[in-house]
Amino acid sequence: MDGSPERPFGGPPVARLDAIVHGRVQAVGYRVFAARAANELGLVGWVANLADGSVQCVAEGSRPALETWLARLRVGPAGARVDVVSATWAAAVGGLPEFRIRSRAHPGD
Repeated sequence: MDGSPERPFGGPPVARLDAIVHGRVQAVGYRVFAARAANELGLVGWVANLADGSVQCVAEGSRPALETWLARLRVGPAGARVDVVSATWAAAVGGLPEFRIRSRAHPGD
């Protein structure tokens, strides 16, 4: 079995997605929406409101699951208006045991 970071134990490639979502995405249930979608897809990571009114979404998992999550982030929940999603892809770094909703004062990771 291949134990490289890209293919842990021969499984699907593991990646990291860091997305910043701009629009009307605070006070509309966006973080809960993003967390539920991430949990449904088996992703780990976090979501947090940012001071400028945007939402930061960070997750790790299989590339196909992350791509599905990104598509959902671009739509958002009812009541939200997503204008722009800036996405950055990287190799997974690990250390994220589950998916969490963080407060505005999160330290990052």
